[in-house]
Amino acid sequence: MTQQTPESGSAATTTTTRKAGVPARAAFAPPFPPLAEPRPLGERRFWPRAFHDRLTAPLPGLRALARFAREGSVRPAPDGLADIPRLPYAPAPLPRVDPRTVAVSWAGHASWVVRIGGLTVLTDPVWSRRILGTPVRITPVGVAWHALPRVDAVVISHNHYDHLDAATLRRLPRDTPVFVPAGLGRWFRRRRFTTVTELDWWEAAELSGVRFDFVPAHHWSKRSLTDTCRTLWGGWVLTDPDGQRVYFAGDTGYGHWFSRIGRRYPGIDLALLPIGAYDPRWWLSDVHCDPEEAVRAAQDLGARRMAPMHWGTFVLSAEPVLEPLTRVRAEWQRAGLDREDLWDLPVGGSRVLV
Repeated sequence: MTQQTPESGSAATTTTTRKAGVPARAAFAPPFPPLAEPRPLGERRFWPRAFHDRLTAPLPGLRALARFAREGSVRPAPDGLADIPRLPYAPAPLPRVDPRTVAVSWAGHASWVVRIGGLTVLTDPVWSRRILGTPVRITPVGVAWHALPRVDAVVISHNHYDHLDAATLRRLPRDTPVFVPAGLGRWFRRRRFTTVTELDWWEAAELSGVRFDFVPAHHWSKRSLTDTCRTLWGGWVLTDPDGQRVYFAGDTGYGHWFSRIGRRYPGIDLALLPIGAYDPRWWLSDVHCDPEEAVRAAQDLGARRMAPMHWGTFVLSAEPVLEPLTRVRAEWQRAGLDREDLWDLPVGGSRVLV
C-alpha cells in the first residue's frame, strides 16, 4: 500500500519585480522533513478505499442538514445580487513570457493559467457556462479557450463539479499530463488520458524541470451519492528551476495546514487563495475560507503576494457577490500589508512576476 500519513514525507495586465532586500532562495533553511523525491509521471498506484481519516472537521450530520433545510440559503438576497454588473471583468491578451518568467491569468473561479518554467499549467479548469446544480456563470470566462497557448499540464485540487469539469477537460488532447489527488486517476483514465499522475499529500512529481508538490487542504471530496471522500483533496505548490514558487490552494477552509505548508515550502512568491462561498459560516467555515481567513492564511504561508480567487464567478452561497472583494481589501489594509502585494485581479486579468 502506498498511502502515507499526512505528516510523512488593478490593471488587467501588470508586471511586478522582486523587491530589494528579499532574501535569496538559498538563504532559507532547508525544509524539515526534507521534500519527497519526485515520483514517476503516470505511475499506477494502489490507494485505500476512502480518505475519511484526512478530514479536519466532521462532515455535516442529519441535525446540521435539517437546520440548513430550515434556514440555510444558497443565494444572496436580491440586493446582494444587484452588484453583478459591477463585478470586475477585464479580459486581455495573455502576457508574453520567457521560461524564467512566472505569470498568472485568472479565467474565473479557481481556474488560472499559470506560466512557470516555460510551461503553461491550468488549475481546476472550468470553461463551461454552467456546472451541475449551480446557476449559470455571473461573469464570462476571462480567457478564451482559443487564446490559450499549448497546455503543458493540468492540476486538479479535488473532484467537486466546480473544480473538475468534464466538458472542459474533453477539449484537451488526451496526452496532456494531468496531476491529480490520490484516487482520482481512474476518473481520468476512463476518459483516455494517458499521463495521469496521482499523488498523496507531501508527494511530488516533476515535468520539464518544474516541480509539482501536492499539499493538504481543509476540505473533502464527493461527486455522487456513493463516493464521499473516496478520493483525496488538496492544493499544489509549483516550483520552477530558479526556485520561484506559486501555491494554488484549491478549495479549503482555514486551519493549521497553511503554516505547515509555509515551513515546508519557504519563499512562496504568490499564493492563489479562495475568498468566496463562505456564508452561512456555521455551515461552510470548516471547508471555505472567508476573506479575513484567506489573508491570515497568506501570512501563515509566508507568501510574498496573494491573489484572491473562488468568488465572482458562480453563486455558490449567500454572501453578496461583491462582498468578498470588499472584505479582502479591507483586511489586507487592516493587517498593514503592502497594497501592491494584493493581486486582486479582475476576471481575465494577468500579473507577471519578473
